[in-house]
Amino acid sequence: MPEGDTVFRAARRLDEALVGDEVTRFDLRVPRFATADLTGQPIVSSVARGKHLLLRIGDSTLHSHLRMDGAWLVYRAGERWRHPAFKVRAVVGTARHEAVGIDLAEIELVPTRDEEELVGYLGPDPLGSDWDAAEAVRRVAADARSIHVALLDQRNVAGFGNEYAAELLFLRGILPTAPAPEVDVAALIELGVRTIRVNRDRRHRTFTGVDRPGQGTWVYGRAGRPCRRCGTLIRRGEQGADPTRERITFWCPNCQR
Repeated sequence: MPEGDTVFRAARRLDEALVGDEVTRFDLRVPRFATADLTGQPIVSSVARGKHLLLRIGDSTLHSHLRMDGAWLVYRAGERWRHPAFKVRAVVGTARHEAVGIDLAEIELVPTRDEEELVGYLGPDPLGSDWDAAEAVRRVAADARSIHVALLDQRNVAGFGNEYAAELLFLRGILPTAPAPEVDVAALIELGVRTIRVNRDRRHRTFTGVDRPGQGTWVYGRAGRPCRRCGTLIRRGEQGADPTRERITFWCPNCQR
């Protein structure tokens, strides 16, 4: 599942492959920007802001959000794509490489000077150069909702998704339904920062320290299975800011109190 660490790695791959070259192919397969053409423009930078990716080309910014299934893949120029063409929503090519965005949930093309209109609402990003831990703690602690919902709100802190919320709360022994103001938010955020920064440089995300398929999480995706720590069956529920934004929660009723 794409979360802040996934987007950070995608932005880094695009930066390494594209930055410094000129665009030789530009194709956005969404009606609103289907006629946009940045061919000949220099690729300036590729950066992540929470779960958002900003590819700056000339004076423009190509903004994308991966949501649940999106990805940016990099191919050598002329290399055959290893996925169906109907999944492609964006192509940015140079003489050396071709970046292909598949299953992207959001695509926007704006002047770079206006990109804050798209991402300015985000809270501090633990993978950003301007990370502000105190501000992130302040925002989450001031949120009167459950800690699971508060941690997922990108206006509080940018980059943590549902998997991170479930795993961090388990590691801190906190029920997902606990009110955020009653939680040791500083310790939770500190753990989250350490974890996402380590996972940022791993090919496969892990919370258990085990880098093998199916063994990287304590509770996420493990409803009805024994807790790896105490053997109690993992439970599953739903929480959200409102009924239209509910997310599945996972917890151990013995380890999280």
